[in-house]
Amino acid sequence: MARGGRIKIDGAIYHVMIRSITEVPLFKRDKDKDMYLNEMKKRQEMYKFKVYAYCLMTNHAHFIIYPNGADISEIMHGLNFKYAITFNKIHKRHGHLFQDRFKSKIVDTDRYLTVLSAYIHNNPLKIKGYEFQPEKYKYSSLKVYLGLEKDETGILDEDYVMKFFGSDVQTARENYIKFVYICNDERLKEEIEFQNEKTEYKSEKTLLIRDFDPDEIMDFVAKETGVKKVMLYIKNNRNTKVARALAALLMRCLCNFKCNDICKIFGNITQSRVSKLCSIGVELITTDDKYRNIMEKFISQHQPQIA
Repeated sequence: MARGGRIKIDGAIYHVMIRSITEVPLFKRDKDKDMYLNEMKKRQEMYKFKVYAYCLMTNHAHFIIYPNGADISEIMHGLNFKYAITFNKIHKRHGHLFQDRFKSKIVDTDRYLTVLSAYIHNNPLKIKGYEFQPEKYKYSSLKVYLGLEKDETGILDEDYVMKFFGSDVQTARENYIKFVYICNDERLKEEIEFQNEKTEYKSEKTLLIRDFDPDEIMDFVAKETGVKKVMLYIKNNRNTKVARALAALLMRCLCNFKCNDICKIFGNITQSRVSKLCSIGVELITTDDKYRNIMEKFISQHQPQIA
């Protein structure tokens, strides 16, 4: 029986779940979970989507994701494909890792969103040792929601959910504890009062329009890097690798282009090379201060002006 098409709506928030095949754990060790979250962070730099909550278990994981105008399927398929290849290589295995394609469901109400976040954060209750303290579980966003730890992954935007529980942080955290947990409320309340770093929650859901002109991107990158635009079309030139990587990344994110679309722009280049250039671009915007805000700079200069 043919699989039904995935329902997608611009501006929608998704509950995303991934699961491994029955006989293989999705994450054999903590390093595997770190690897998945690190790869998600790289994809986030590329596509600018937001993660509102997450929890990684042994054989499955849950996420609340706002694609921000990107294609949820392209985000997850690329992420899971890269993880599966690396996982198989590390653990010396072959074959499928994921159980079918990822599952996704549109979060269509604020009530569903808040209840879903509680459900995701309660997943560790099933693990021995965490029955009464899921906030101690490392691979869940709950500890960040409650202010017990900072977001070491760099992927989380907890403000969007927490704003429904109160505008000031202390009240929101107290309300969220009551909403999610059955016991240990007072112990948690006392613990988080000493780590109240924020003063209020403010998070708006905006939609990044991804129909920019690739030619404008090439002009912009040429100017920002000091490379002549015509040189961006020449392959295997060390002097243009940075510029080509940035151009590929911006087109992947801001034009909603696939690798084969970018191949047509550059000409005489393979999809695997485009993928490599995008990876180099992600590395540049995360490690080089000169290019850290290049995507935001392009958007601010080229987005339509409202009359």
